[in-house]
Amino acid sequence: MKLYIAGHRGMVGSALMRRFQAEPGVSLVCRTSQELDLSRQAPVEAFFAAEKPDAAIIAAARVGGIHANNTYPAEFLYENLAIASNTLHAAYRNGVKRVLFLGSSCIYPKQAPQPMPEECLLTSALEPTNEAYAVAKIAGLKLCQYYRRQYGVLFHSAMPTNLYGPGDNYHPLDSHVLPALIRRFHEAAKAGSAEVAAWGTGLPRREFLHVDDLADACAFLLRLGDPPDWINVGTGTDVTIRQLTELVAATVGFKGRIVWDSSKPDGTPRKLLDVSKLAALGWTAKIGLQEGVASTYAGFLADEAAGRLRA
Repeated sequence: MKLYIAGHRGMVGSALMRRFQAEPGVSLVCRTSQELDLSRQAPVEAFFAAEKPDAAIIAAARVGGIHANNTYPAEFLYENLAIASNTLHAAYRNGVKRVLFLGSSCIYPKQAPQPMPEECLLTSALEPTNEAYAVAKIAGLKLCQYYRRQYGVLFHSAMPTNLYGPGDNYHPLDSHVLPALIRRFHEAAKAGSAEVAAWGTGLPRREFLHVDDLADACAFLLRLGDPPDWINVGTGTDVTIRQLTELVAATVGFKGRIVWDSSKPDGTPRKLLDVSKLAALGWTAKIGLQEGVASTYAGFLADEAAGRLRA
């Protein structure tokens, strides 16, 4: 199988590369964003026409945390819409037999039932702080569903929960919560700071999935003969942001005080995926949060020492 991985140098794409490089009978094809701008239709069409992969995983996306989503909603909506529409349409036009599109748990309503089943999509309003990103991901999911329904192609989607792991983005403002905490507490521990400020109240609950578990789930889904149009991928368990913050502080070795800044937004009160459908098909996550955070911090230290930290 000739497999195209879009976004192969990002955190998710890198995990997919690690997973499928070890898969017998799989030949990988990929392009950097400098080599192929997925937001431009003509180059994407030309790439698919020339390479004609058997299958594709669309992991490319513009991503970020609450601050980035609030600050750049136009870019989050436009770029992610363009990536989804260009790659999926070009895949269809050039005979790609199978596409797995990666969405996000933020597609579900702010007040969705907990845990969130796949069926709650579009039943009420989205969380405003990441609405632009969510709308683009919903559009990609629906494109897959309708291309499959109308043309019979096996295009389907996976909705992962909050991801973390090797190759994450540690930007001090634009990163997601877990890498942001790792960097903040690491720098505070190095400086001997007496306290660290944490955003919000610490009360919201979040679910975290190691990116290598997601890559394994993608390999599992690609082996299914008749996968659901979209399916949740997570651990089925969550923690409060306060618990996560304390875990990161302990992992890094920070000995000071944590001060909660309730003037900063909390975001969605809870985001726990209902993963019963995927479990019934035979897949469950393997990497626990404590183990995953420890290995992620070890990777952070190695990347920082080598000067390759994404920040």
